[in-house]
Formats: sequence, C-alpha cells, structure tokens
Amino acid sequence: MRRTITAMTLCAGAVLLLTGCGSAEPKPAPEGGKQQPQPAASKDQGQGPAPAPAGGGAKHEVTLEVGGTGRTAVMYSGIGSGFEPQTLPWSKSGTAELTAAEQKVGYLVNVVPGTITGADGKLQQAPCTIKVDGKVVAQSDGVTNTKGCSYTIK
Repeated sequence: MRRTITAMTLCAGAVLLLTGCGSAEPKPAPEGGKQQPQPAASKDQGQGPAPAPAGGGAKHEVTLEVGGTGRTAVMYSGIGSGFEPQTLPWSKSGTAELTAAEQKVGYLVNVVPGTITGADGKLQQAPCTIKVDGKVVAQSDGVTNTKGCSYTIK
C-alpha cells in the first residue's frame, strides 16, 4: 500500500512539474537593453481581485494550504513551484498575474501533498485547500479525494 501511494505521489509530482515547466518565459528586454523589474510575490491576504494592469492582465491572490501534523513532501505550482519536505500545517501565498491569453484558456495552480498517518493509524494523503482572492476554490480531505488540489483561474 505504501509503495502504491508513494509511486502515485511521485508520478503525480512528475506530471505536475513537467506541466509547469516553461510556463513562465522571461520577457524580452525593451529597447535600451534594460530588463524591467518583475513584481515579487506577495504574502498579504487579498480582499478581492486586484485591479488589472495596463497590459490587459489580471492579478489574483492565491493561497495554497496543506493540513495535518508532522512532515510530508509538498509539491506545488502556480505561485512559484516546489517539491520539498514541509512541516505541517503549511501554507504559501502569492500573486498570480494572468496575461490576456491565460484569462481565456486559464492558469493552473495546484498543490499535491504527500502522505501522513491518519487517526486510524493508516497512511492517507494530507488534506489541502486552494484559495483565490480569499475564496476557497478547491479542497481535498485526503481520504475521499486523493488527487490533491487543483484549480484553473480565468
């Protein structure tokens, strides 16, 4: 059972990492040779959608959360990306800035937590939640849904 869950988690992690690769291409430098600074991810909680930038994009505050206790591997993408052991409970917040094209086709954010020991002593996936602009848009209890949390922002 443990091997199956570990294999499923690793496969899901590989798929998510491969899906996220190349999605954040650097913008070409404007004439004059200087690259414009990029906005940093924000940790504050948004009270709604941020105003759209002049380039036609939209900004959304995104929060990824993994519940439980102990330590487990957490893989995430959408507001940065990572796959590393974390102490639970864990959360990460940031801003997703969508281009006009991403507003049409969507911008994927996801979190896939590893396993924890449940109340019954059996291994189960840690619960997860995704919030966009303060609203819960995806949630998993880790028992009835073992695919992690995923949401496409438009």
